Amino acid sequence: MTHDTRRTALLVMDVQPGIIDRVADKDAFLARAQAAVDYARTQGMRVIQVVVGFRPGAPEANALFRTFAPMLVGAQPVMTLGESDILVTKKRVSAFTGSDLEVVLRANDIRHLVLCGIATSGVVLSTIREAADKDYTLTVLSDLCADQDPEVHRVLLEKVFSRAATVTTSTEWRGVTP
Repeated sequence: MTHDTRRTALLVMDVQPGIIDRVADKDAFLARAQAAVDYARTQGMRVIQVVVGFRPGAPEANALFRTFAPMLVGAQPVMTLGESDILVTKKRVSAFTGSDLEVVLRANDIRHLVLCGIATSGVVLSTIREAADKDYTLTVLSDLCADQDPEVHRVLLEKVFSRAATVTTSTEWRGVTP
């Protein structure tokens, strides 16, 4: 696949402590994610690592919002930030909600988002929906999405995401032939 690298960003979403542990084969997932990040960097794409995190005492988290109850603390990515990578902290499920992601994308003239993250039915779904409404070109790296419910994961990748995005594997995206 070809990319206008100046206008493309790889979003690695919610790959952080407390969430990555939900992935069955965490080490293999992280190795694939690192390969995608390395590729994006060598191609001159922006790499944006998105985490969910809150201030001490979590004043921005409502007690009724159960999704993030286990992680009501500040957060950092599992993967090491590169020199030109950007860390975005969000406050809800979508990478756009409660973050400065859209400001960063506009400032860097980004129009194509390559998405991966945990969970497929959470951050990936919510971010795709919002990004599609904002007219971004979207690519989803299917082997870098994970969900605790395999059937929901499958349906989203095979039937839902393809309506708004190109769905491919990270290997295909990098142009690597098996």
